[in-house]
This record gives sequence, C-alpha cells and structure tokens, in this order.
Amino acid sequence: MNKSRVQGLFRLLRFELSFAAGACVVLAEVLALGGWPTLRLGIFGFLSVFSIAASVLILNDVFDIETDRINAPSRPLPAGVVTKREALGLSVAAALAGCALALMIGFSAFVAICAMLLLGVLYDWKLKRYGLFGNLVVGFSVGMSFIFGGIAAGNPFEPVVLFLAVMTMLVDLGEEIAADALDVEGDRQSGSRSLAIVLGSDKAMRIATAVFALVIAASAAPFAAGWFGWPYLPPIIAFDAILVWSVWRLLDPRTPRKLRYIRRIYLAGTAMLLALIAIRLAAG
Repeated sequence: MNKSRVQGLFRLLRFELSFAAGACVVLAEVLALGGWPTLRLGIFGFLSVFSIAASVLILNDVFDIETDRINAPSRPLPAGVVTKREALGLSVAAALAGCALALMIGFSAFVAICAMLLLGVLYDWKLKRYGLFGNLVVGFSVGMSFIFGGIAAGNPFEPVVLFLAVMTMLVDLGEEIAADALDVEGDRQSGSRSLAIVLGSDKAMRIATAVFALVIAASAAPFAAGWFGWPYLPPIIAFDAILVWSVWRLLDPRTPRKLRYIRRIYLAGTAMLLALIAIRLAAG
C-alpha cells in the first residue's frame, strides 16, 4: 500500500473528531469515579469510542461520496486516493474493534457502544436528511460519549457527567446547524430538509447562535453546583471566549472561509477537555 493511500485512509478517520470523542470518555470516567480510572479502563474506554466515532465518520464519507465530488473533491474518496471498498473495510474493522473493546469493559458498556454505533449508522444512511431531527441525533450521539464514560466507570447517573453530556450535545448541535447554514447548496443536492433550507441561512445561523449562547450561559452551572473548583475556571472561560469570537465571525457577512471557525469551536472544545483532565491529574 503506497504512502498516499495510507494518508488517505488516515484522513478518513478525521482524527481530531475521534480523539475528542475519546477524550470525553476519559473525562467522564474521572468525574464519575471521583479519581483516576485504572489504566486498562482509561485506555479501553478511550479506544472503544475513538474506534466507533472513526467508523461512523468513515461511513459518512462513503454515503456522501457523490455530494463530495462537487462540494469536497479533495476528500480521499472522490479524489480516488482510497477506494469505496477500502473505506468500508476500514469502517467495519473500526466498528468491530470498538465493540470488542467495550465488551472487555463490561456488558453495559457493550450495549451502550452498540447503541452509539447504530445511531451513527442511521444518521449516515438516512437521518442526516431530516434537518433538525438529524442534527439532534448526531448531537445526542456526541453527548453519548460522556454517558458511555459514566457507564464504563459504573456510575452513569453522576450529575456532572450528565450535565457535560448535555453541554457537549448542545455545542455539537450548534455546530451542525451553523455548518448547514454555510452549505445550503450541498444540503439541497443531498435532499436534506435542514433548517437552512426550510428557514433560510440567516435564520439558521441565528438559531445556532442562540444554542451557543445557551452553552455559554450554562457554563457557570458546574461552579454554582460545586462540581468544579476554581482551578477549572480558566479553560472554561477560554472556551467561552473562543466560542463568542467564532460566532461573531460566523455572523459577519464579510468573513471568508467561515467553516474554519466551526472547526475552531470543536478544537477549542477538545483543548478544554484536555485541560480539565490535566487539572484533575495535577490535583492527584
């Protein structure tokens, strides 16, 4: 297998998104346990959700290959760097690995990971065309990473874990709606009934802004509830600041290449998760 094909397969993984999903699991385990999980639990939890996220993201590229020939011709599949069969093989392998790792954690974790996989496949196959409902499904799937971490740790109903699951879902929901507002033509070609198609791009972006505003307003809740101490405040403030700046740029009609600001939101979210984990590690 040549170097370009290996690189193409790696690009299909969308590493940063899969990594963020795995980081959610580790943070959820830490919070659910009130301390650090065993090395085995941490690694298996991270890799199981990383693998499932990668599998679903690869499958999304397979289903979107015709649309991407027009909207994203440089992606590995429309560019011909990777064949459809190779992509499907990698997706299946990642799904099997994720399920096997979850089963080694426990049966409840296995059931949860299978539910996440099923939701992801349904979204890729059909639900993405159902506008807001599809956005809610993918947001719920992302929030499930925290729920999975709580299940893996044996404490799925820890309030702070449930709260972060909802917050993560809302951030992803805002990103999905904003991304749809920037790709009306792509949604129209795929037959999607996105908010941007139904209400128009401007209204869809305003709805996304309202969702992000809710996230910012709710970010004080962990401190008010006593779940987080003050050392956790700087990364959350930093994320909120980046979120405000990114949304402002998205709302400005003069801003070029707006999709990069959506990417910055989830990169900032990933950085915040890693910072929260590091703070917990420093606390011992």
